[in-house]
Amino acid sequence: MKVISGTLKGRNILGYNIAGTRPTMDRVKESVFGTIQSYIPNSIVLDLFAGSGNLGIEAISNGAKYCYFVDNNIEAIKVIKKNIDIFNIKDKSTILHNDYNKALDYFYNSNIKFDIIFVDPPYKYEIIEKVIDKVIEYNLLKEKGIIVLEFEKDKLKENYENLSLIKNKKYGEKYIYIYQK
Repeated sequence: MKVISGTLKGRNILGYNIAGTRPTMDRVKESVFGTIQSYIPNSIVLDLFAGSGNLGIEAISNGAKYCYFVDNNIEAIKVIKKNIDIFNIKDKSTILHNDYNKALDYFYNSNIKFDIIFVDPPYKYEIIEKVIDKVIEYNLLKEKGIIVLEFEKDKLKENYENLSLIKNKKYGEKYIYIYQK
């Protein structure tokens, strides 16, 4: 697994073998980042269910100002810390070892809002709509911000209150949906 574009392009990302995670395939990541490129410069990013930190690291490599990495798996947290050290991006990163509910509560209570939110939970949970609902309820997206969702079985709508679907694509058994506020 490598960084596919930006200032860190070509560098290896540790963690493709973390138990309970499945990294976003490079061709999917390349397509997603091609689509959202204009949203990335100077953005504040949330990599929820971060795994290795693959998506957040890619965002930083492409000009994101800051990324919050969240995962509930201690092995994933250890790998994210190693990757952040290897890439020398500590000044652009915060790592939270928490489940998504507690993390979203924390961001709400701290009045932290995002330009980009990546949501890539383990597929077996089918919790994408719960995350969307909480992001809307807590108003965690900045105006014109986007939420990028990767899932397999969840059934999603065209719109959720103030979020509109701007792109969706199927890659094998997985789907990528991007909504904008």
